[in-house]
Amino acid sequence: MRHLLTAVCATAILAVPMVSAAQEASGGGSGPVRSAADRLRNATAEQVERNWARATPEEKEVTTSHSITAHGRAMRYKATAGTLTIRDDAGMPTASLFYVAYTLDGQQAGSRPVTYLYNGGPGSPTVWLHMGAFGPVRVQTDSPVVERPAPFNVGPNDMTLLDKTDLVFIDMVGAGYSRPLGETPGSAFWGVDQDADAFTRAIMRYTTKFNRWSSPKYVLGESYGTLRTGAVAHQLESRGMSLNGVILLSSIMNYGVRQPGYAQNFITLLPTYAATAWYHNKVPNRTATVEAHVQRTREFAMGPYAAALAKGHMISNAERAQIAQQMSELIGVSPTFIDNANLRVELSPFRKELLRDRRETIGRLDTRYLGMDADAVGGEPEEDPSSSAVTGAYFGIFNDYVANTLNYRTDMEYRQSARGLPGFNWNWSHRPPVGGPQTTPNTAVDLATTMRRNPHLKVLSLNGYYDGATPFFSTEFDLAQMMLEPKLRQNLEFTYYEGGHMMYTSRPALVALHRDLAKFYEETENGGVR
Repeated sequence: MRHLLTAVCATAILAVPMVSAAQEASGGGSGPVRSAADRLRNATAEQVERNWARATPEEKEVTTSHSITAHGRAMRYKATAGTLTIRDDAGMPTASLFYVAYTLDGQQAGSRPVTYLYNGGPGSPTVWLHMGAFGPVRVQTDSPVVERPAPFNVGPNDMTLLDKTDLVFIDMVGAGYSRPLGETPGSAFWGVDQDADAFTRAIMRYTTKFNRWSSPKYVLGESYGTLRTGAVAHQLESRGMSLNGVILLSSIMNYGVRQPGYAQNFITLLPTYAATAWYHNKVPNRTATVEAHVQRTREFAMGPYAAALAKGHMISNAERAQIAQQMSELIGVSPTFIDNANLRVELSPFRKELLRDRRETIGRLDTRYLGMDADAVGGEPEEDPSSSAVTGAYFGIFNDYVANTLNYRTDMEYRQSARGLPGFNWNWSHRPPVGGPQTTPNTAVDLATTMRRNPHLKVLSLNGYYDGATPFFSTEFDLAQMMLEPKLRQNLEFTYYEGGHMMYTSRPALVALHRDLAKFYEETENGGVR
């Protein structure tokens, strides 16, 4: 044992100068020895850190000056592309939301209306409303055809809403340039209530940062953005911001009616099918206007058709055959096809069937668009031609516009969607202001509560006849269930256009949109006082 201890001590003594020599060789420091591999890994990590394209808590903004001739006059305006940092209740930064704002020169910010706009998805950035409808620069579309690749057809938007209101286009967290911050995961924002809270905080942040609390204020949402709007309007009201107006473009505010076993979705789709058949000249005794054919279909849908569906399989053979025949005359597909569908025609099979004899399909977002499948046999279209027809043009133009016209530069990718990102699994539960929690959301409840609290709030619903994604008759049904008292019902208005989900891709519809919105702003910017 004594010999063993002596050997250990001797080894330890001999090791000391060897360690010292090693430290001296590495520069005389007191830290552990780093191999070449360690140094390379550390250098690489530092380089990655320096070049990591990510959002920061510091708000960024770039402002440029522009001019446009629209609505018969020259207008000078400022464009600001930047980020809004939202924080939790403890003040910690949680997300950076990208926005582009347009403000008219020579106006007092405190008295001029301001409108906050966003698209839907959920998961979409706000490129569609921005570059297709209301911004001062527009993708120049008109007919329902596929847009050409670069060089793109883009130019001034003489139907911009900038003559009536300043405009703030905001991207949702995970889409466009909007990102979560720090350790906050994107999933913290990906749900009905979480998403509405993020937009509410962003709107309030912009309002405070740019001194817009005295401005007449509006929110304008498209598609899922209308469901968001119901919740956002209520959250803003609850946090001290009363809106002058809410604008719903191509609405879906109640997902509950789309559950299997409910007949309502088939009922509310029928007038859209009828408008589509009218457009493609597939109905006998075609009326002079689509409005007339739609109204006839509305009456049938809410009367004989709704009664027939309520009977389920207890319907008689005679009534079933009669209903199938009447439907065929209205929506342009055969009674046999309708009977085989048990009088319940789903959207995708209808899109495949209507023009099967021409070997063509029709769009979902806009049923005027035509598509071609590999064959004419299948039960559903291979894709939505109304979506693929314009996507490349919109995103190509926007990426060029934001960098080279607005001078906003970043290494981050402008994401076409948040869908597909790690953790993107939308939380569809919703807690409305009245009633118990909802497993499928209906924020028309939130909007109705907001209108009762703020009886000056006006709501304008904008609808396309050829929108298969969010049918106009479904919107009418959803908003009719708000149970507003008669004196509040006059605050709710509907308008209709010969277009689809993005009706503004049609030039005549865009002109009509501006006309109707101009009237809405004139009636509401003074709090309803004329």
